[in-house]
Amino acid sequence: MSLPKTLADDVARNLVMVAQLIDEDPEKAYGYAKVALRLASRVGAVREAAGFASYATQRYDEALKEFRTARRMSGSVELWPVIADCERGLGRPEKALEMAGAPEVHKLDKAGQVEMRLVAAGARRDLGQLDAAIVTLQSPELASNGVHAWTARLRYAYADALLAADRTEEAREWFAKAVESDKDGTTDASDRLAELDGVEFTDAYEGDTEGDEEAGAAQDAEPEDVRSEDTPGADAAPREVRQDD
Repeated sequence: MSLPKTLADDVARNLVMVAQLIDEDPEKAYGYAKVALRLASRVGAVREAAGFASYATQRYDEALKEFRTARRMSGSVELWPVIADCERGLGRPEKALEMAGAPEVHKLDKAGQVEMRLVAAGARRDLGQLDAAIVTLQSPELASNGVHAWTARLRYAYADALLAADRTEEAREWFAKAVESDKDGTTDASDRLAELDGVEFTDAYEGDTEGDEEAGAAQDAEPEDVRSEDTPGADAAPREVRQDD
C-alpha cells in the first residue's frame, strides 16, 4: 500500500509468480523475486519473498540478508527459524543452535517453535550429534495424536534420525506415522517406508519424449518482468533476469 497503484500492481504480479513457482521451479521463482526486489526493495514483503526464493535455490547468503532485512522492517520474530536454518546452510550449525536457545524462540507460535526444533535437530546432525538430534525432536508435539501442518515433517525428521542411528524398527514405525499425517504429500515418507519394507517400483510407462522436450524448452524460458499494461515502459522488451543480478 506504500507504492503507487500501478507499481504496486507490477510488484504484486511478480510476487504471485514467485508463490506459484517456488516449489516446482525455484530458479524461475528466484528470477521473478529479483524483479520485484528491483522494483520495490523498501517493501518488507518483497524482501521476505526474495529471501524465500533465495532459500529455495540454496543461495543462503542472499536469503540471510533478505530475511534479516525483512525482520528489521516488520519487527516480527516469525522468520527466526528460517534465519537459523540459513546459518546451517552456510556451515554454521553452532550459530543455529545458539539461535535455538535465544529468547526470541519463546515469542514464536506453535508452528514456529516446531520449526525451530527441526532446525536445531538438523544442526545437531550437522555436528555429528545424532543422539542429541533424536532427543531434540522428542517433544509433546511429536507425541500428540493431533494432525497439524507441521506434524508430517516432524514425524519424518524423527524417523530419518532414528534410521541414521540404525534404529530401523522404530524408524519404520515413525515413517508410517508420517505417512498417516501427510495428506498433501509434502514428504517422501511413503517411499521411505516402502524402501524399508523392500518394495520396489518400476516405471511401466514412458511418455511422449518429444512432448516432454517441448515442455522442457518452454519451462527453461527466462522469467519476465511482469508489468501492468498501463505501466510506463511496459511496451519495452522484458528485462532478462540473470543469477548474477
